Amino acid sequence: MTDQLQAATTGAPARPQAVASPLKPVALTTLIFGAFLPMLSFFVINVALPAIGSDLRASSGELQLVVGSYGIAVATLLVVGGRLGDTFGRKRLFLIGLVGFTVMSLICAIAPTIGVLLVARVVQGAAGAAVTPQVLATITSLLTGEHRARAMAMYGVAGGAAAAFGQIVGGVLVEANVFDLGWRAVFLVNVPVGIVGVAAAIRLIPETKAAKAQRVDLVGAALLALTLVLLLLPLTEGRPLGWPLWTWLCLAATIPAVLLLGAHQHRSERSGLSPLIPPTVLRLRAMRIGLLLAVAFFTTFGGFMFVFAIATQGEAHMSPLEGGLSLLPMAVGFLITSIYGPRLQVRYGAGLIVRGWIIQGIGYAVLAVAALTLWPDVNPLKLALPMLIAGFGSGLVMVPLMGVVLSQVPPAQAGLGSGILLTSQQTCLALGAATVGTAYLSLAGGSWGQGGALAAVALAITVISLLMTPVTHQLRSSGQGA
Repeated sequence: MTDQLQAATTGAPARPQAVASPLKPVALTTLIFGAFLPMLSFFVINVALPAIGSDLRASSGELQLVVGSYGIAVATLLVVGGRLGDTFGRKRLFLIGLVGFTVMSLICAIAPTIGVLLVARVVQGAAGAAVTPQVLATITSLLTGEHRARAMAMYGVAGGAAAAFGQIVGGVLVEANVFDLGWRAVFLVNVPVGIVGVAAAIRLIPETKAAKAQRVDLVGAALLALTLVLLLLPLTEGRPLGWPLWTWLCLAATIPAVLLLGAHQHRSERSGLSPLIPPTVLRLRAMRIGLLLAVAFFTTFGGFMFVFAIATQGEAHMSPLEGGLSLLPMAVGFLITSIYGPRLQVRYGAGLIVRGWIIQGIGYAVLAVAALTLWPDVNPLKLALPMLIAGFGSGLVMVPLMGVVLSQVPPAQAGLGSGILLTSQQTCLALGAATVGTAYLSLAGGSWGQGGALAAVALAITVISLLMTPVTHQLRSSGQGA
């Protein structure tokens, strides 16, 4: 993963810049940590959702929005944030984003109502979208060769650790209930950490800009945001409200919204501008396959993380800490593959992802059996084996996915492709909380119960995992390792 991630969300081709010295280790650590916080914030909230619902009297649909609204904001503004950094300076945008993220974390922590929390989460997501692309762009503009490869590996480990350990950290914070803060500590902990990060970034991170800035596609970002809201809002609010007319009208309106977004992207590209989602990149076979794999993985992964937190603290009567600890084996498997995944990718190529789908499917199948036979008498120890298997398989899918797909994309379009993949990642994490969450809550509210609903979700992920193996083989045919 070298030039493949050039300014991952800037939409610009790789353009190595010769510099006198690479980033110092402490500066690189500051950058990686700055990206880690927004990624962690998506997952850390899941285990706190039951406590938020009880304290703020929020419905299940509103709790889905606490997760989904953050993801929508990140997804729609990721590429925009990258291009703003190219134009006005990556360090400047990194600092603006980190300050905004820290302030919004404080507002989330003191939110008196669910409405205030939702608004703050949207702005927090927008701030996170300003931070992440600057990390990748700064790394690729200042580092080359082994230094860049090592930095990208650190970024991958940070992403894996955020996904794997987020809910564990959340469980510890909620359970500790320091100063009687409860769920609010999940947000408040970001404040001192963010302040330290800002101070370190001001002192340590050098400023960089793109040689030629790209125009920001604000219209495209607005149309993408509109499309996602029209889709996700009725999916999250429809079930608890009994599916009123406006939910169906919104769902129907997603079709013309998608068509309008597509027309705008084609028109922008024909005019020589920089569209948010370049149609020429989407026409590449490897990108289409990669997007299908990304949609399948991140939608199911984001949805599972949401429903697992609800289920373990529901009928299973686990505490937030026990719910988080139930994910520890998954976190361990995920972290191992995050560390060793890049090395395995060199040897196996897309074949590593095929193995990941199969192992993940086995893990979720075993989890479904446990949920059907043991529920509600489950605890972290009884769930350890399926969670370890599922985590190991998930890591083998997620860690190499971007690198394998982009290795089959022409180098001149790798930056554009990586921006599309990162946008789809954030979109599908939010989509998973809405779609998988709604399906789970509908089943759990009926005769299935929460154990049966969790088993159904796990089995559905198993089926999707197995269906994705022949799709992944299409990448292998392009010459990747077996």
